[in-house]
Amino acid sequence: MSTEKSQESKRRTSQPPRYMLIFPLLALVIYGVLFVLTPEQALVALKSSGKACLNILPSLALVFVVMLSLNLFIKPAQIVRLLGSGANIKGILLSVAAGIISMGPIYVWYPLLKELREKGAGNMPIAVFLYNRAVKPFLLPVMVISFGWVYVGILTVVTVLASVVNGYLVARFTKMKTG
Repeated sequence: MSTEKSQESKRRTSQPPRYMLIFPLLALVIYGVLFVLTPEQALVALKSSGKACLNILPSLALVFVVMLSLNLFIKPAQIVRLLGSGANIKGILLSVAAGIISMGPIYVWYPLLKELREKGAGNMPIAVFLYNRAVKPFLLPVMVISFGWVYVGILTVVTVLASVVNGYLVARFTKMKTG
């Protein structure tokens, strides 16, 4: 029975689900229809999409390098120890710091977070990471100019503390749902 489940699991992970092809195919169909109806506007839309893809390429490359490094140098047992469901203060602080220093669009980080989760990272550290994406060191000077040191200091500290509370609540609620 367990070998059947493992074979089924391997089969599922070796091929992407068919529903993942819906969006790219739908986009191709829409572009095709637009090229037939209004070729000039379709070309403008295609160029705009190309520029957007080029803009996210550096962030995507960074995430892939991080994923490669994690796969090469960090073992799942280390991830579980630092970021597992019972993550200690080191793991939480690591999630806070990683969320603050992470760059690029958030959706680029989703594959890495999914991979960490599959290797044993808990819901709390992932939620803490996502929450701390709101704190950006390079934006702090602009915020200080706009709102003042006191406001920015309080906001930053409250955001970091709230991320831990949020992470704890996400972990508790997801555990209740699954357990």
